[in-house]
Amino acid sequence: MKHVVVLTGAGMSAESGLKTFRDANGLWEGHDIMKVATAEGFSKNPELVLEFYNQRRKQLLQVNPNSAHHALSALEKTHKVTIITQNVDDLHERAGSKNILHLHGELLKVRSTVDDSHIYNWKHDLSLGDLCEKGSQLRPHIVWFGEPVPLISQAIEICKSADSLLIIGTSLQVYPAASLVQYVPPEKDIFYIDPKPIMALNKHVTIISEKATTGVQKVIDELTKYN
Repeated sequence: MKHVVVLTGAGMSAESGLKTFRDANGLWEGHDIMKVATAEGFSKNPELVLEFYNQRRKQLLQVNPNSAHHALSALEKTHKVTIITQNVDDLHERAGSKNILHLHGELLKVRSTVDDSHIYNWKHDLSLGDLCEKGSQLRPHIVWFGEPVPLISQAIEICKSADSLLIIGTSLQVYPAASLVQYVPPEKDIFYIDPKPIMALNKHVTIISEKATTGVQKVIDELTKYN
């Protein structure tokens, strides 16, 4: 069974109604990224950061997976599929995909501020005074700017084993996630699905300038043509 590795970004979930992570002026829904998505921001104003993610969590719980999420789940019937996502939502899981690596954390989880191994499922508001079992404040289980990406080594090994790579809805501008393309064996096919692709074209990259909901199905039709 061929191994399809999928790298997804904000464009994957945009059609479900989730705002993309940041726009051209570095804001996320009117907030300065450095104030709500860094450890320094959390240290200076934890109430602002917690409320920001409380609102993101509420928004997530009001939306549903789109047809692209469901198409990737269905692909598991004929291929081994591993999804490496930069998104912090759970839409891949809700669509039924089984093998998902969240590079940048998960919005519906929180963790201890003193012990990263203490992680808890969390679907309601997170407030000051919500403590881990060690008595320390809980924080969003999100990889903020300037923090290491613990799962990047695992993601690299996954990419090395790919028979095909699907890149969906990401500008490939955020590192280290953007470097993952380099680890796919050079003879393997890469499909890049984005309405405004900016990745340099080479002989192994097929660019599909479409939204996820239409582009993903086109690639899957190609992958399953001879199965």
